Amino acid sequence: MNWKRWLLGRREVTLALACLAAAAIFGFLSPYFFTPQNLITILRNSVELLLVSLGMSFILATGGIDIAVGGALGICAIFIGWGMEGGWPLPTILLIGPLIGTGLGLVSAALIVWGKIPPIIATLGLFGVYRAAIFLLLGGSWISGLPDTLSPVVNGSIAGAPITAIYVLLYYSAGWVIIRWLPLGIAILATGGNEPAARLAGVPVGRTKFFVYGFTGLLVGFAALLYVARYRNVETSTGGLIALDAIVASVLGGASVLGGEANLLGAMFGVLLVRLLQNGFVLIGVPSLWEQVITGLLLISVLIVDALTGNRKLSYPRFARTP
Repeated sequence: MNWKRWLLGRREVTLALACLAAAAIFGFLSPYFFTPQNLITILRNSVELLLVSLGMSFILATGGIDIAVGGALGICAIFIGWGMEGGWPLPTILLIGPLIGTGLGLVSAALIVWGKIPPIIATLGLFGVYRAAIFLLLGGSWISGLPDTLSPVVNGSIAGAPITAIYVLLYYSAGWVIIRWLPLGIAILATGGNEPAARLAGVPVGRTKFFVYGFTGLLVGFAALLYVARYRNVETSTGGLIALDAIVASVLGGASVLGGEANLLGAMFGVLLVRLLQNGFVLIGVPSLWEQVITGLLLISVLIVDALTGNRKLSYPRFARTP
């Protein structure tokens, strides 16, 4: 085996090199890019997207998609904000977001599995419902000036490591165990790889989809908790474009929109690249509108390259197993 070709053929290595190249370019164009404050900002701004992208990687692996995660995050954030305003007990505040997020994820699964609605249609419809619900719940205003009740949730550390980084590592480790070692991981990849064959082989396709959408909802709810704890306000636009960023990061990382693929390490690097680009564009004065244009073009470019090369096996070979 040519180890150099094998190494460069791994999507996460390519993304790591892309991150280094982007950082070098932005560092040359802006003297503020490599300041410790800016680098910390990039990492902090990546936390919520890292969590949502983990769930999106699972959903894409089943051949699905979830456009509604941004709206779900906004709804979870509202209830968390209300809990902080109302002085609810801390355990209740910590649980309300993940519980609501899981419930909303299961609603998506119910429409897809029981309603037989294509995932993109079901979640796009739910996204519209959730955005309208956010405006109704907030009355067009913001929840602001929240107390620092959840400050230890985002500002604490364990053994010198930022606690938010530990959250991310724990969730990704759990995801890696699921996709690599558990029968559920085989079911997820088999469902996305060939759903009719998976059904004939006895794979519980319906339960598998309920799990991935519910798990993604849990991650969205936890991301909302971290968001509110960090910013201490909830806007009508909260979570608005995170679905696009999560899809881009997951596909960049090696997930296939056709299903059957998952690369969690690649997704992490995909998130870092997305946030690097967005931060760098701000520093060099690119209007915010163009950030989403470039993000969308990045997604289209990756899909075109994958289609032209016919390369769907871009993730870890061990992640791409089939029953």
